[in-house]
Amino acid sequence: MNVSIETLTGLERRLTIAIDSDTFEQQITSRLQAAAGQVKLPGFRAGKVPMKEVRRRFGDSVRAEVAGEMMQSSFMTAVQQEDMNPASSPKLDVVKMDPGVDFEFTATFDVFPAIELVNFDKVNVKRPTAQIEDADLEMMVERLQEQHATQEPAERPAESGDQVKVDFSGELDGERVEEACGEGMAFTLGQGQMIEDFDQGVLGLGAGEEKSFDAVFPEDYRAEELQGKTVQFSVKVIEVNERKLPELDDEFFAKFGIEEGGEAAFRDEVRNNMQRELEGAEKNQVKQQVMDSLAELHEFSVPADIVHREIHVLKDQMMSQFQMPPGQAQSLDLPDALFQDQAEKRVKVGLIVNEVITSASLTADAEKVDAKLQELAAPYGEPDQVIEWYRSNPEQMSNIEMSVLEDQVVDHILSAASIEEVVASYADVISGAAIAPPQDDADSVEGDQVSVTEDAVDMAVEGDETVDDKKDNT
Repeated sequence: MNVSIETLTGLERRLTIAIDSDTFEQQITSRLQAAAGQVKLPGFRAGKVPMKEVRRRFGDSVRAEVAGEMMQSSFMTAVQQEDMNPASSPKLDVVKMDPGVDFEFTATFDVFPAIELVNFDKVNVKRPTAQIEDADLEMMVERLQEQHATQEPAERPAESGDQVKVDFSGELDGERVEEACGEGMAFTLGQGQMIEDFDQGVLGLGAGEEKSFDAVFPEDYRAEELQGKTVQFSVKVIEVNERKLPELDDEFFAKFGIEEGGEAAFRDEVRNNMQRELEGAEKNQVKQQVMDSLAELHEFSVPADIVHREIHVLKDQMMSQFQMPPGQAQSLDLPDALFQDQAEKRVKVGLIVNEVITSASLTADAEKVDAKLQELAAPYGEPDQVIEWYRSNPEQMSNIEMSVLEDQVVDHILSAASIEEVVASYADVISGAAIAPPQDDADSVEGDQVSVTEDAVDMAVEGDETVDDKKDNT
């Protein structure tokens, strides 16, 4: 077998493989002889069909079959012989396959890049740290109460923060405007769910009261025909409900699985879960910085085929966020370019991590795997059963071991990296603001902190859910 290698573009290689004619023809003849003993043809006794007739009838198909098998096996032999590391399945093309000439074909494929690891002292990391203060715990408890608040009838005029239900109609220059009319519309005063003048017009009204007032629509209002217009509204208030926070009692604690110990046990559980979330945030932010640094400090091409597969993974992940079946992203014809940069980075980091694992001879530490299982099972009522479920599931255990191995890679890099300790508040660590680059717009930073902190509430106590969803009305 003769092999020649051609470098195309980047990581793409083409092997031209030639197999001498005798070897190729012997394989075909052997296959035909085996078939001759079994084939049945009209006019011939079973097993007595002449070889010439067998070759005439089946020679071409057997030749193609043998060629396909020999291309696969010869390709594997060739890449081992040439010490190559394919990163994709080869595209196989026949060059010569005629009787009497050497069988020749090409195999085109990507190879994995050669990665030269940088000195890890070039990696710079900010490590956020925080303590959970009493005020942080109190804020979390209040948020949990707010999430379980109820709406109860208010025997008073409507105030900001109340939920009201109204019938209303709007007129512009004496003509009814259907877009500015509604029945049984519920909204919360002061939350921006209605235009500001409408909010102010309803403020101070009690259940059963009516009022007419003018309201000016914003210049950027979504309905162009109402932008900047003054509409005359007539409103009747049907209900005024005020938000009532639940008491910190056994009934409330039971919603979070706290059956004994009262408020002290509840607060301990909340604090413990906040601590787990804090430690997870600190660890994940450090890990992300390490991975980002690895991507920035290493320059090499990545295999196009692997990037293409990663793009489809990202598409399916995006679809799952919208509760759409895997594969439907392709039917929506989402452009690959939308995911290209992210896919290339993920593939690049993955290759670097694998190189670190190989060069440092890292294997998943059994004690760390056990600790990871304990961590995953801790929030559940029966942690031993959860651990047993993981251990009985090879795929899940493989994922956990890979996660532990990635953590060991991070620790390995951090042992040489430059680390800056950043002491911050619980909220700033959870939100990422502790290590975020400075921003000119302070309001946007504050908004990000609130958003992420509210997400963290769901992690504070297992099973917590948000009660009210805001509606964008008029």
